[in-house]
Amino acid sequence: MSFAERSSATVREPAKRVPILCETDICVIGGSATGVFAAVRAARMGKRVAIVERLNCFGGNATAGMVCAWHSLLDVDFDKQIISGLSQEVMERLERRGAVHLRTPNPDLPSRMAMLSRYIFNVEELKTELDELVLENGIRPFLHTMFAGPYVEDGVLKGIFVQDKTGRGAILARAFVDATGDGDLCVALGEEWRREARLQPASTGAIVYGYNDVKNADALIYRYCEEYGIPNIGWDTFVPNAPGISLWVKSNLYYDLSDAQQLTQAEIEGRRQNRAMAKLLADHNEIGSRIVLLGQSGVAAARETRQIKCLYTMTGRDVLEGGAFSDAVANGAYPSDIHHQADQMGAVYRYLDGLEEYERYGCSVETRRWFEAGRPYRKYWQIPFRSMVPASGRYGNVVVCGRAIDADQDAFGAVRVMINMNQTGEAAGVAAALCAESGTPMAQLSVEEIRKRLESGGSLML
Repeated sequence: MSFAERSSATVREPAKRVPILCETDICVIGGSATGVFAAVRAARMGKRVAIVERLNCFGGNATAGMVCAWHSLLDVDFDKQIISGLSQEVMERLERRGAVHLRTPNPDLPSRMAMLSRYIFNVEELKTELDELVLENGIRPFLHTMFAGPYVEDGVLKGIFVQDKTGRGAILARAFVDATGDGDLCVALGEEWRREARLQPASTGAIVYGYNDVKNADALIYRYCEEYGIPNIGWDTFVPNAPGISLWVKSNLYYDLSDAQQLTQAEIEGRRQNRAMAKLLADHNEIGSRIVLLGQSGVAAARETRQIKCLYTMTGRDVLEGGAFSDAVANGAYPSDIHHQADQMGAVYRYLDGLEEYERYGCSVETRRWFEAGRPYRKYWQIPFRSMVPASGRYGNVVVCGRAIDADQDAFGAVRVMINMNQTGEAAGVAAALCAESGTPMAQLSVEEIRKRLESGGSLML
């Protein structure tokens, strides 16, 4: 399917005055779990907070995207807890509702990657849990609300324009958190950004019935994927307390989801791939089991789009050598995880201890070492606050969190997963609260104070 490029012809949109929907201390643009956690942190510091989300629910990839797994809170050797905060708090809330399954690292699993998923949760329950977290903390929610542009007056960012079912409106605030994942606010402000030439693929999740009855499903996919037009990498899991129901994230979408036309193509292609996967498995399984698609994600889940140029660019070396920073606001032990493009099957995972794994459907996991056994290694890496502060300094009341933070592709392969990005949301919320309180630009905030507030709010500062 081809889509025409946008026309170079233009029309003039008449200028008009728009109503102010609310005036607040902090405005968070983007309601993923990362964005919600930014809003909650700011609200718990006594600030008035509004959060703007274009979808019908909070949670982003974790809910609408059906990416129902959050990774371990432990270091690379599974010995020491290095992450806590709101990710742990929310999973504990779901545990009390019987809506999450906790997995213990098991060396008998076929790969190290299989050991990393700690929390398998019900995405529908997480939607409601995030609603409750927002309302409990007095945050003003705006769902079905699109960010339409910044409101700048005399060189100062004073608000944003939004579009909802009622029409155009404005939200005024003192500090802003760009939690859009694509850096939409920063791009609209003219901040420098980049995009890798070969982006990691996005995915469309699906809830399915009958998959558990199929023997050697991965081998079947490996054998027939080319015939059915399905790229070769993906994962699946169960839905807690729902026997016979599986959730899979098996589609691979080689599109830039920050581009409107490609986003449309990706949504259509993701649904095609899910139907093709179900047909492949129904056509070729031994017992003739039918695979029934019960639901598909409400949005294609992006792995990688834009990175905003910030005061510091994280590098693959920072991750693989366990970089430590004096302004660290997040910790992680997730490997450098590179999902290949369509011309190469599978994905490669590089761990801090030197292990490297190469995974494909229907094949044994290939293991090798990217450095020799016996060499000392660090147990975790860190994200510095500098990688969240736009480099230009033109707008000192903006901070970035989530996928748009500044990291090269090798580093981004590790930092991008939700259990890591959620921590950047918490840091952004604290920074925005301090900025709104004092008027101090983000780049000049006391990192010691940010870390102190994060720690007092339940985060582990190492």
